[in-house]
Amino acid sequence: MSDQNQVRQRQIGYTESEIPIQEEFDDRKKEAIFKKRESNPDVVSRIILAVLTLLSFVTRFYSIEYPAQVVYVAIFISFNWSTSFDEVHFGKFASYYLKRMYFFDVHPPLAKMMFAGMGYLLGYDGHFEFDNIGDDYISNNIPYVGLRALPATLGALFVPLMYMIMIESGYPIITAIFAAALVLFDNALICQTQLILLDSMLIFFMLCTFYSYVRFYKLRLREFSNEWWIWLVTSGVSLGLTISVKMVGLFTVMTIGVAVLIDLWNLLDIKRGLTMTQFRKHFAARAIGLIVVPISVYLFFFYIHFIILNTSGPGDAFMSPAFQETLRGNVMNLQSFEIRYNDTITLKHKDTSVFLHSHVEHYPLRYEDGRISSQGQQVTGYPHEDDNNQWRIKPAENFFNTSRPENDTIKHGDFILLEHIKTNSHLLTHDVASPLMPTNQEFTTFPADDKSRYNETVFQVYIHDGDSNTVWKTKSSFVRIIHYDTKVALWTHDAALPEWGFKQQEVNGNKNNIEKSNFWFANEIIGKNVTEPSEQKEPRKIPFLLKYFELQRLMISHNSGLTKPHPYSSGPINWPFLIRGISFWTNNDDREQIYLLGNPFNWWLTVASMAVLVGVLLADVISRRRGIKPISDPVRNRLYNSGCFFFLAWLFHYIPFYLMGRSLFLHHYLPALVCSYMVASVVFNFMFINSVNYPISISGAGAVVDYISFIVAITIICISFGVYLYLSPLTYGTPGLDPSGIYNRRWLDTWDLHFQPKKGEI
Repeated sequence: MSDQNQVRQRQIGYTESEIPIQEEFDDRKKEAIFKKRESNPDVVSRIILAVLTLLSFVTRFYSIEYPAQVVYVAIFISFNWSTSFDEVHFGKFASYYLKRMYFFDVHPPLAKMMFAGMGYLLGYDGHFEFDNIGDDYISNNIPYVGLRALPATLGALFVPLMYMIMIESGYPIITAIFAAALVLFDNALICQTQLILLDSMLIFFMLCTFYSYVRFYKLRLREFSNEWWIWLVTSGVSLGLTISVKMVGLFTVMTIGVAVLIDLWNLLDIKRGLTMTQFRKHFAARAIGLIVVPISVYLFFFYIHFIILNTSGPGDAFMSPAFQETLRGNVMNLQSFEIRYNDTITLKHKDTSVFLHSHVEHYPLRYEDGRISSQGQQVTGYPHEDDNNQWRIKPAENFFNTSRPENDTIKHGDFILLEHIKTNSHLLTHDVASPLMPTNQEFTTFPADDKSRYNETVFQVYIHDGDSNTVWKTKSSFVRIIHYDTKVALWTHDAALPEWGFKQQEVNGNKNNIEKSNFWFANEIIGKNVTEPSEQKEPRKIPFLLKYFELQRLMISHNSGLTKPHPYSSGPINWPFLIRGISFWTNNDDREQIYLLGNPFNWWLTVASMAVLVGVLLADVISRRRGIKPISDPVRNRLYNSGCFFFLAWLFHYIPFYLMGRSLFLHHYLPALVCSYMVASVVFNFMFINSVNYPISISGAGAVVDYISFIVAITIICISFGVYLYLSPLTYGTPGLDPSGIYNRRWLDTWDLHFQPKKGEI
C-alpha cells in the first residue's frame, strides 16, 4: 500500500487496521471512498487535541496544593507492615530511595523510583518519612506539590492518549472527543492522580502500550519496515514499564498477548500466502518485541532497585539472611560470626522468636487427656533472655571419620550434640508423644555423662540454601536441626503449656522436617562481645537473579496475604456500578473531605454501553447463522476488531479480581474503567455514526448522521461535565460543604461520606 493511500485513509478515518482481511476492496471502491474526503482534518485534530490536553491539565492541577498535609488511608496486616493507597506509603518509599535504605513493598519499583527521581530534582533529601497522619508538608519543608505534579502530569496525559488511540484506531474526531471527554471529567481519575499514588503511572503506561500496539498493527501491510519495528519495540517497552509499576500490569500483558495470538492465527491462514519461513520470522519478531523486551525492561528496574538500596533499612527483616548480608550496616553483616565446636550459643525460633529453653522441672507423669509422658526434663520455648537458654555445641564424634578440632567451624550437614549448660544434660527426642500434639515427638534432655542413649542425642545441622562448605553463623544462618535417629525436626509453635510448664511455649519434634517453620538461628555466642569493634566486613555479594527471585516470591506471597478487612474495601461486583468509594482525607474544622468517587453518569453509561456491545455482537452472530447480515461488512469488521479488543482489555483488567482472596478497593478498577470508556466510544460510534465514511464537516454527505452524532455527543459530554462539577468538592477536598450539600451529593446510601447531616439540619 502506498504512502499516499495511507494518508488518504487517515483523512477519512478508515485505516489499515480496519481494512477487512478476508474481503479486500478493489481499487475502484477504495478510490470512491478516498474521494469523499477532500478536507484534511490534521490541523483541526491537532487543535482539538491541544484544547483537550489543556483542559486535562487544568482539571488535574486545580487545587493540587490542597491539602498541605499527608493524605492517609491504610490497611494494616501482620508483620507490622501495611499495604495502603496513601501518601504515607509511597512518599515514605521515595524517602528511602533517596537515603538508599532497603525497604520491602509488594509492588515493583518503577513508580516509586520516579517519585524519588522527582524528589531528587526538586532538591529533596528524604529527611521526611511520612510517618503520621496529617503531618504538615510546609512546616517540614517538603516539595509536595512537585511530587504530586508527577502523577498529575501523567494523569493529564490520559486524555490526549485516549484521543489519539481512537483516532489511530480509525474513528472520527467526534468519537475521539467523546472518549477523551469521558476520561477528562471522571472524578475518580482526577482524585487518584492528584496524590502521591501509583495508579497514574500504571494507567499512563497501559495507554502507551495500547497506542503503540495500534500503531504497530496498522503497519502490518508494511511488515519488517523500520517504522514497523519501532512501534513493535515501543509496544514491548511500554508493556515492560506497565508491569514495572504494579503486578496488575500483567493484565495488560494478557490483553496484548491475546491480540498477538489472534494476529498470528490470521497470518497462519494459507489464504494470506505466507510461507512457514515467513511466519516464523513474524513469530520471532513478536517474541522478541513483546516478550524479551518487556522482561528485559522489568529486570532492569529491579537491577537498579538493588543498586540504589544498598544500606540496611526497614525491609531487612523480610529478606533471607544471605540477602541481608549484602546490605551495608545490617546486623547480619556486623554481628554475624562463625560458630565453632564447644561454643555456647542461644537458639531462637525464626517464626515465633522464642529461645530454646530447658529447666530442672520435669513433665508430669500424666497429661490432662490421660496420656503418659517420659517424665523427662522439660524443653520449652521461652521469649526472654535467661541463663537456661544457653546450649554448648559439641561434635558427635562417633559420626565423623576423624575427630574434630576443638575450634573447628560447624558446617552444613555436621552431626552435633546440644548440651544444656545449667543442667549438664544433652538435648534428646524419642518416640514419646509431645504434651500438646500426640502426633509429634516429645523433646527432653538426658544426663551428659550417660552414654546409654547416645544416638538419641545426636542431631544434624542443615543450613538453609547451604552446601557442604557452608559455615553456620550467628544471625545470618537459618538452620533445621534434624534428629539423627527419628528424622524429626526441632520445632515449636505458639501454643502455651499448662501451669506445670509455666505457660511457656511447647517444643516438639515435627515429622514433616522440610517445613519452613522448622527454621532456627543462633542468636549469639555467649562470651562474644559483639559491641566491641570488629574487623570491617565487606557486604556479601550474591548474583542479581538470586536476589530478584527471592524478592519476587516475597512480593507474590505478601500480596496474596493482604486479606485483613478494611472499612473501605469493596468487591469487584460493586465497582462498575460505583456502589461505594473510599475516604482519603477529612478536615473536621471546615467539614472538608476527599472522597474517591467516580463520575456516576460516566460509569453507569459504560455499563450500559458494554451491555449494548455484547447484545449487538450476539444478535449479529445469531442473524448470520440464519443467513441475515444486519451489519455491513466494513462496519462489522471495525466493531469486531477494535470494539472486541477494547472489551477484551476491560475484561482482562476486571475479571481476574474475582479470583483474588486479598482485600480489594475501588481504585483497583480504574485501569478497567479507562478500557470501558473506549468500549463506550465504540458503541456510540456504532449507534450514531455507523459508517465507513466519516466527514468532519456538518454538511454534504452524511450531514444528518453528523448532526445526530454531534448533538448526542455534546449532550453526553455536557451532562458528564455537570456531574463532575457537582461532585468536585468531594474530589478536590475544597471548599467544604454544609450538611445539606453533602446530603444532596449522597446519591446512593452506600456512599459513606463524612459529616452527614444530623436530624433537623436539613
